[in-house]
Amino acid sequence: MKHIARKRFGQHFLTDGNIIDAIVGAINPQPGQAMVEIGPGLAALTQPLVERLGSLTVIELDRDLAQRLRAHGQLTVIESDVLKVDFAQVAQGMNATNIRVVGNLPYNISTPILFHLLQYVDVIEDQHFMLQKEVIDRMVARPCTAAYGRLSVMLQWRYAMENVLLVPPQSFEPPPRVDSAVVRMVPRNNPAAVNVALLSELVQVAFSQRRKLLRHTLGQWLQSKPFAAEFNVKRRAEEVPVDEYIALALALSQL
Repeated sequence: MKHIARKRFGQHFLTDGNIIDAIVGAINPQPGQAMVEIGPGLAALTQPLVERLGSLTVIELDRDLAQRLRAHGQLTVIESDVLKVDFAQVAQGMNATNIRVVGNLPYNISTPILFHLLQYVDVIEDQHFMLQKEVIDRMVARPCTAAYGRLSVMLQWRYAMENVLLVPPQSFEPPPRVDSAVVRMVPRNNPAAVNVALLSELVQVAFSQRRKLLRHTLGQWLQSKPFAAEFNVKRRAEEVPVDEYIALALALSQL
C-alpha cells in the first residue's frame, strides 16, 4: 500500500537515485559502524546505508512507517519523536562509544533537532543531515554576512561544518517549495568549556535587533551584570566572530 506524505510530519520523500548515491557517498558508511538515521521515511537512504553497514538504528515518528520498517531484519526501530530521544542511551544500547547520525530532517522542526543533538555531542562521531538550504547557509555562515546569526554561533562553537551537496526540489515526492542541501557536522575535539545556556542567552540578546549597534542590546544586557571587562559594543551582532562570543561567555561565567 502506497504511503501518502503527511504534512503534519513535514514529510518529503527522497526519490532521486543519483542524489541518494551522492549522499551515501558523502556519508561513506563502513561495515560495523554504529549509525542512527532520523526520519527514514520510505527507506530511500536506509537501504543503501544498511547494505554497507550491516545493521542500522532508525528513529521514526510515523506509526505506519515504523511498522513497515520493523519488517526489515537489519533495522532496529525506535518509534518516537526525535526530540524525546536520549542519544546517549541509544549509543549505550548499541554498545558504542560514539555513533554516527544521519537523516533527512523535517524542515518544520530542523532547528530544534539540531539544538537537541547539541546535548549529546560527546557521544557523536559526526552528523550528515539534509535540510532546507537556507538553514544550512545560516549554519555555515561567516561574520559580516546576512545569514550569520544565533544558529551560526551556537553550532560553529561545537562543530566544524560544511555544505557538501545541493539537492533540488524535484528530487523529492512531493517536491518541497525550497532548495535543500546536505551538511556535514564534525564535533570539534577541544571546544571551549562554555556555559551553553549563558552563551545561548547572550547571543540571543545580541541578535534580537540585528540592525542596531550592540550598545542598544548586548551592551545594556552587560550593564545589568557585574561585568567590567572591555567588549566593543560599537558593532552590530553580525560583525562579532564566534570566538569573541565564546570569550565573552567564558568571562561572564567566571563572575
